[in-house]
Amino acid sequence: MNIPGNLKYSNDHEWISVEGNFAKIGITDFAQSELGDIVFVDIDPDIKEVKKGESFGTIEAVKTVSDLLGPVSGKVVEINPALTDSPELINTDPYGKGWMIKVEMSNPSELDELLDSNAYKKLIGQ
Repeated sequence: MNIPGNLKYSNDHEWISVEGNFAKIGITDFAQSELGDIVFVDIDPDIKEVKKGESFGTIEAVKTVSDLLGPVSGKVVEINPALTDSPELINTDPYGKGWMIKVEMSNPSELDELLDSNAYKKLIGQ
């Protein structure tokens, strides 16, 4: 299971990569493996902001649909356009081309509530 040490993780299996006040968000390798083949990602193209712990969209796999929950709050500045035609990027490259949204964080202190890679490994039993 790939769990990069430079990322933060939520208990809901989202990852976050921070650059200054901006953060890219996606789902973890563990989450995509549990979901199976991802066939659709539904993020409202008009979404303006994300709130920590609240849904910013859904992800649909062959057998299930799951909510995507914001690990931090912030203004949405970009949605990954590649996922519209290629949602399987989440299966093949969850930490790279499979990212979902980019936000400008409104409360960077929320990062302190997230897990580091070691704590996330414990959460998933590794």
